[in-house]
Amino acid sequence: MRLPRLNRRLTLESPARVPDDAGGFVESWTPLGVLWAEVAARTGRETVSSGAAVSLVPYAIVVRGAPVGHPERPRPEQRFRDGGRVFHIRSVAERDPDGRHLICMADEEMVI
Repeated sequence: MRLPRLNRRLTLESPARVPDDAGGFVESWTPLGVLWAEVAARTGRETVSSGAAVSLVPYAIVVRGAPVGHPERPRPEQRFRDGGRVFHIRSVAERDPDGRHLICMADEEMVI
């Protein structure tokens, strides 16, 4: 297995509920830190979301390993941000038997 080329700087973000002063809340995203990653696109497809055509592209994103529960270990409800691009994390697993790297399956949606 080849070593990943961690050449992309991604911000890991977690969802947070913020009060909206009307008794409810608004979901926002809190940055947790920066991780270096290898980002590889998979086969994309076109779909419809809320009546709009959307391009959905899955990605395999490899980052350095971290133990379960560690704040630097991505979780499925989180996302990566690269400037204006957003990658919603679907799953996280060890990429190698020693757990030196994690592979995160993520989706990027763009309205077309």
